[in-house]
Amino acid sequence: MDDDGELSPEVHTEESDLEPRGHDPELKRLVGFKVYKRRWFVLLVLCLLNCSNATLWLTFAPVADQSAQYLKVSLEQINWLSLVYMVVAIPLSFGTTWMLDSLGLRITLVLGSWLNMFGAITRLIGTPPGIPFEIQYEAVLSGQTIAALAQPLIIFTPTKLAALWFPEHQRATANTIASMSNPLGVLLANIISPVFTETSQQIPALLFAYAIPACFICLLATVGIRSSAPLTPPSASAELSSSEPFVQGIKLLLKNKAYLILLLCFGSGMAVFTCFSTLLEQILCVRGYTNDFVGLCGALFIVFGIVGAGVLGVYVDKTKKFMEVTKINFSLTALACIAFSVVSLMHQQKVAMAAVCSLFGFFGFSIYPVAMELSVECSYPVGEATSAGLIFVSGQIQSVLYILLLQALTTPLADSPLSTCGDAVLSWKVPMMVMAGLCSLFTCCFVIFFHTRYRRLEAEEAATHGTRRSYGSAAAAEHTDECGDVNLLVEDKGITVSEQTAVHE
Repeated sequence: MDDDGELSPEVHTEESDLEPRGHDPELKRLVGFKVYKRRWFVLLVLCLLNCSNATLWLTFAPVADQSAQYLKVSLEQINWLSLVYMVVAIPLSFGTTWMLDSLGLRITLVLGSWLNMFGAITRLIGTPPGIPFEIQYEAVLSGQTIAALAQPLIIFTPTKLAALWFPEHQRATANTIASMSNPLGVLLANIISPVFTETSQQIPALLFAYAIPACFICLLATVGIRSSAPLTPPSASAELSSSEPFVQGIKLLLKNKAYLILLLCFGSGMAVFTCFSTLLEQILCVRGYTNDFVGLCGALFIVFGIVGAGVLGVYVDKTKKFMEVTKINFSLTALACIAFSVVSLMHQQKVAMAAVCSLFGFFGFSIYPVAMELSVECSYPVGEATSAGLIFVSGQIQSVLYILLLQALTTPLADSPLSTCGDAVLSWKVPMMVMAGLCSLFTCCFVIFFHTRYRRLEAEEAATHGTRRSYGSAAAAEHTDECGDVNLLVEDKGITVSEQTAVHE
């Protein structure tokens, strides 16, 4: 342990593959950056918190019938226990981005862990003493709302944590691990809830099971995370970390053409995946698929997405080909979406449906952490939470619009002998074609129009070596309209390295 309580740094330092020109000791100091073992603990806490919050979000969806029976409410009211997350997240997102960039990582994570714990505990509130104990719907909805307050504080954190704690060749991997812990929580909820709830009377035991890890994680975050950043920065961009003020950062983003394209197109991609996850059971039951098979397809979607994200995270950390990887995967995702829209119209094609859902997850889900890193690269020096947070907000807003649109396009089916949907049988042929069309449209827009330089990597190159190497799209460098200067200033013991880069539209 060092004097400030930080764990000792690893034996090696993270060094650039290029030596600084000359023998200036200050420039040589900038080449090597210490990294701390504690960064893995902070990442672990974020992953556990993200996973726990996701399990609270979807506690009731896999056991909706039993939940409605126990709480004595309708299925529509049970659906609101999940929808409240989306409703709460949109207005709170702007405050969360300001908090992360202004108050720091530690305060944001600790607050998120306490809200997550209070939400889990509030759901356990039952009837007054003297009456047979029963959990009340109002208490459960209040607990879900409190836990929903924590979601933006957690979801927006991976890019900030990766930038402050990890060296440049580990940032994408760290972001991938932290981001994919959320779908892992979704997968766990779909496994744990049915296992714990064979009958409706086991709902209280299920809520108690989810509350225990939430309390433990809150303790880990409160006691274990002692600072927002390590004693010494892990990279040049972390050493230069002086993000633009929140309002100024928003203005810069609105002038950044590349970022706006990413905001719209990737937000649309997030909406497509929300529609897939939300409507999968309603789409497949029309063709005779059982709930068990739908659950298998959802699990394959998430598992293959996590595997794909892990592979891409390691690859882009080594190659820095954020844009190329995102464009290729976006295109393959559009093809998988088209395939799903076709196969979903066929009866009892289990092998084909399972394969399509796996590919849909592998190519589409894996884009998320890479695209978040790309948003930081194309918008630097705007704060990481601001650039990534606005994309999340875009995805949430478009998700609501897409779900409403697709549901409005459904038509009743007079005859569907294989249906397992119950009384209400709807045709999803037109909605699926529309979803595939929207996915293809925004994919084409992204592939054709999105070009950017990797501004953060260029800033690190300039700060470390005193020269700038071009990263990213050559087209972006050649066809950029200059609208201002970003001043990247490193001052240490009188040594100053300045780099002027254009902030383009």
